[in-house]
Amino acid sequence: MNSKYLPLAATIAVFLALFLIGGSLYRNFLSTLVLGNILADNSFIIIAAIGATFVILSGGIDLSIGSMIGFVGVCMAVLDSLGWHPMATAALMIVFGILFGALQGLIIDFCEIQPFIVTLAGLFLLRGACFMVTLDSVPIHHEFVDVYNSMKIHLPGRGWLRSSAIVMLISLFLGIIIAHFTRFGTNVYAIGGDKESARLMGVNIRKTTVMIYALGGFYSALAGVVYALYTSSGYPLAGSTLELSAIAAVVLGGTLLTGGVGMVAGTLFGGMILGLISTLIIFNGSLNSAWIMISSGILLFAFIVLHRFLVSSFNVKGT
Repeated sequence: MNSKYLPLAATIAVFLALFLIGGSLYRNFLSTLVLGNILADNSFIIIAAIGATFVILSGGIDLSIGSMIGFVGVCMAVLDSLGWHPMATAALMIVFGILFGALQGLIIDFCEIQPFIVTLAGLFLLRGACFMVTLDSVPIHHEFVDVYNSMKIHLPGRGWLRSSAIVMLISLFLGIIIAHFTRFGTNVYAIGGDKESARLMGVNIRKTTVMIYALGGFYSALAGVVYALYTSSGYPLAGSTLELSAIAAVVLGGTLLTGGVGMVAGTLFGGMILGLISTLIIFNGSLNSAWIMISSGILLFAFIVLHRFLVSSFNVKGT
């Protein structure tokens, strides 16, 4: 097997193992109902993680994801109270996300500042803006929200593919096309592999960096839209620490934090693994929510070590 597919194969194997363990422990766990709920409940995290995948593939990081989700939500809720249609607000916020991400990318490249610092500033800026918009949880009452949440596709068995999961899968398909079938995607991998070599090969580093963070901003804003419609509300603290969940999903999906290695499809399974852990603990009933974080942390640590071992061992065999 090609070494670049090993992280994805390991991720899928872990997901299937956890799913089968759940099926052996609990009745009705192995069902499309559970699978559909995992997809729907974690759709916004996976959408945000898809954008984060491109950023991490380039060797960068984006800490503003969770704050963007919260900001989009409160703006949609407040504008709904002013009579705006949710789709119009969603379009406006997605444009804002693209522009904000592009600005971060421009600052990172032009000023030669570490992405961690720039996006950390973006995190504080957007979270502060959330509280400038409103201090309270604001419901979204527009009838479109009910129509949106009622849309679903029946799966074999008793499961349903809900609207948020459908949007997520479309976003995933788009991300796969961009990453693996476009010149831009090739440039992202080249920058993550070796930035100076990519420059020598003619890659426009500044333009590509701006586009990477603009794409990340697009997916973060889209995640905020999906989250706001799914919860029918906006709250200034919504999305807190979700940037960490998104990064965890990317890493569990097989993407190296050093950049240049990974596949967008793996991010789907990485996000589903996080959702599956939560579902297993909920099914257990005797464990509190702290075990969700503990289990996720242990699995993330183990997977990083396994990932590095697999990649290094195949590199040795290939030399």
